[in-house]
Amino acid sequence: MTSKKGIALLMVLWVLTILMVIAMSFSFMTRTEMFATLSFKSGIEKKFLAEAGLERGIMELYYRDIYRHQTVELEGLGVWKTDGTPYQGEVGDGFYVVRIVDESGKVDINTASELLLKNLLVNAGVDVDDADIIVDSVMDWKDEDDLHRLHGAENDYYSSLPNPYKAKNADFDTLEELLLVKGMTPEVLYGNKERKGIIEFLTLHSKAALININAAPKEVLAALPGMSPEIADSIISYRETKEIMGVQELQGIIGDNLNAIEPYISTEGTDTFTIDAYGSKGNEKGSYAVRATVVISAAEDTHKYLYYKSPSNIYQ
Repeated sequence: MTSKKGIALLMVLWVLTILMVIAMSFSFMTRTEMFATLSFKSGIEKKFLAEAGLERGIMELYYRDIYRHQTVELEGLGVWKTDGTPYQGEVGDGFYVVRIVDESGKVDINTASELLLKNLLVNAGVDVDDADIIVDSVMDWKDEDDLHRLHGAENDYYSSLPNPYKAKNADFDTLEELLLVKGMTPEVLYGNKERKGIIEFLTLHSKAALININAAPKEVLAALPGMSPEIADSIISYRETKEIMGVQELQGIIGDNLNAIEPYISTEGTDTFTIDAYGSKGNEKGSYAVRATVVISAAEDTHKYLYYKSPSNIYQ
């Protein structure tokens, strides 16, 4: 009888142990699911906040386009700038940050001069020799012949790669296509948390070799021949209070350097803009980023998306 009671006690203890393990596992799974749900909920809320910022940016561009067609001075009207200036709005317990850049303030990869593109790469931290390889290879990629420049590459190089392909010999259709070009790396193109990638300052949509001095970010201004960081800062400070109406207006800021810079700049904008919107909640870490390139036509009350990415791998 004693032996049977001992066996029964052991069985009871084993059953209790198993039940405790099951209960703890269930509690752990429930806790994990709860945190996953909260994280998913927070992510969705940040996404909608970013989308709200994107829509706000489009609305502000409509206002801007209407005023410009009425030849109204934009200063003092609260019109958003299109040079990457950040604007913030609140929605409930969350907020969004929106930056808009006119595509005319970027370097058009299909029309830019070799010197401008090289300066942009060097200023982004690319070694001079590597910059020469990338620039010559970009030019070889889009020209129509099979003759390569001193540091460039054509079919003979690309055909020798482990996964061979041919040079396009035509204009770029996407900026991501640059990754196919000799010398270009994801780090140079997309950047990291310490340094912006050059994709932030490139475009396919300005269709012009000139840079709009009113919309160009500091990195693009600094890439202009004859431009110094001090002059770039002065131009940015000047346009914070007044839109530059003509290149000669910069004579007092640039001085004798204007002759070197003038062939590369203009004050003409476009109707195509890139909008970066970030959604955040309260004191929570992290944000959700959305990027879109849109064409605005206020006269026809329409807009068209040329590019949209959600989430976007851009750094605020």
